[in-house]
Amino acid sequence: MKATNETREDWLTRLYLTAFPNVARHIAKQGGSLDEAKDVFQDALVIYYEKAVAGNLQLTHSEQAYLLGIAKHIWYHQQQKQKGRVSEEILNFKDIAEEEFLQPSTNRLLRYLETAGQKCMDMLQAFYYDKQNMKEIAERFGLSGERSATVQKHKCLEKVRNNVKEKSLTYEDFCV
Repeated sequence: MKATNETREDWLTRLYLTAFPNVARHIAKQGGSLDEAKDVFQDALVIYYEKAVAGNLQLTHSEQAYLLGIAKHIWYHQQQKQKGRVSEEILNFKDIAEEEFLQPSTNRLLRYLETAGQKCMDMLQAFYYDKQNMKEIAERFGLSGERSATVQKHKCLEKVRNNVKEKSLTYEDFCV
């Protein structure tokens, strides 16, 4: 996959906005937390991205269905390791493409993220989408060092998480 940074950023943002709510909903139904859903989705997105970049990606369904399938697979293996049991629902991948997909509203999501502040949004974008390292982020935002940038990024994420918890928001709250 050859793409400019802007194209890659748009692509990853679109994947996140369209696929994450379904992955999170699935994991919540399986008893998982929002943080577990984020971890599983990040792993699934990395696997998907690596396959796309390497040219080893052969989609037979939508990108969202593919990411959900990868996430289910990762979640299954995590649960198997933790509990030593197999869930029949997780093993049933044959109807992945036919599952109902919630479509999140980009405007709702962005308006909510903006409550964390512009500096937080810029910092999270620099880390997650621009793939800048902590040293570059520290320099860009005038922080004293990498550790300070790491702490600030963590505080931004916590601000968003706490807002979600305070308002008892669900994934459906961000969907049309």
